[in-house]
Amino acid sequence: MLIHGFGASSSHWRHNAGALAAAGYRVFSLDLIGFGRSDQPGLNRHFSLDNQLWSRQLAAFLEEIVQQQAVLVGNSLGGLTVLTTAALRPELVKAAVAAPLPDPTLLRPLPEQQSRWLKRLRRVIVTGICRLLPLELVVPLIARTPLLRVGLQGAYQRSIRCDRELQALIGQPARRITAARSLRAMSVGMALRPRDATAPLLLHRLKSMRNAPPVLLLWGRQDRFVPLMIGELVRSQHPWVELKVIENAGHCPHDETPELFHRELLHWLDRNLGSASAPGIGHQA
Repeated sequence: MLIHGFGASSSHWRHNAGALAAAGYRVFSLDLIGFGRSDQPGLNRHFSLDNQLWSRQLAAFLEEIVQQQAVLVGNSLGGLTVLTTAALRPELVKAAVAAPLPDPTLLRPLPEQQSRWLKRLRRVIVTGICRLLPLELVVPLIARTPLLRVGLQGAYQRSIRCDRELQALIGQPARRITAARSLRAMSVGMALRPRDATAPLLLHRLKSMRNAPPVLLLWGRQDRFVPLMIGELVRSQHPWVELKVIENAGHCPHDETPELFHRELLHWLDRNLGSASAPGIGHQA
């Protein structure tokens, strides 16, 4: 089960699905809510657009479509969604792979105790700031100008100047009329998520489980968005988590160096799970 990162979609696994299917796996991917061709909801009092919601979406897909335990592989925000699902719904997860694992709380965990009035004040401030941001102007400007390529280049070690397919699959969802409101909703949702939805607490929860799925971190050595030091910090705090570094790759090793990515992933899966037993490929957008 392949889960894309922030700003991407299921199409970002363009170089991976076929290779993993050839290795004997049934392969699925989906567009998380707010991305790709999925709905792009705005602020809503009934739900928050955060990794808990995406985890529930993923769990529902596994239950209704896949209907068996799955190996979850996520890039960036998808990696956090994978970790969340493994911690909250471990019965659905055979193994969890985050490539990489982004979460500011890995460096600065949220406090254990926070007064009710302080939580309310924080919610008012965060929501107010996000409402004031002119995202309806900024998002189209970025999506329809060379600024998109400049920002996207930061996620890659190699030049993406001539990769029109990549620029299109990232740019098209950002040009939808509902993209700005969805970005605002997920900014609020991720900023205000509860402490038990942050990576440190999710890792601690997995550590305490008797039959927790194995966890692998795959990290591009030249990742400028989420530096390798964060992966090394996680490994030092949780020796049961395995870390593999992919050379000559940035924030998207699955797309930038797919051969190395597949080699590390499949080798780890063979060691932890044995050979794949369900050949074929499926795709859900």
